[in-house]
Amino acid sequence: MTLYHFVAASEAFLTEEEPLEEVLRERVRNYGETGKPIDFWLVARPTFLQAPELAPIAARVPQPAAAVVSTDEKFITFLKLRLEFVLKGSFEAPSAGISDPLASAA
Repeated sequence: MTLYHFVAASEAFLTEEEPLEEVLRERVRNYGETGKPIDFWLVARPTFLQAPELAPIAARVPQPAAAVVSTDEKFITFLKLRLEFVLKGSFEAPSAGISDPLASAA
């Protein structure tokens, strides 16, 4: 199993209201320059929020939701501080409740 960290918010907030695209583009560029593999993903309508263990967070995320998922906890902490109006959490996958951490209901 792998530990994933995430920030989640409404899809409109993450993709339209915040300059998230710029932050992710800069991170991709930096990773390319340093030879680091991509360890973060933008997931529209993430199905992992339907897992019972994430119900308290999912209940607070406006729908339709979107999330940035990463195996890098520091990056997710940075996004939480940068974006402010997002919810932060983590989960392990694959698990009984989450078979695919990057699955989308879209």
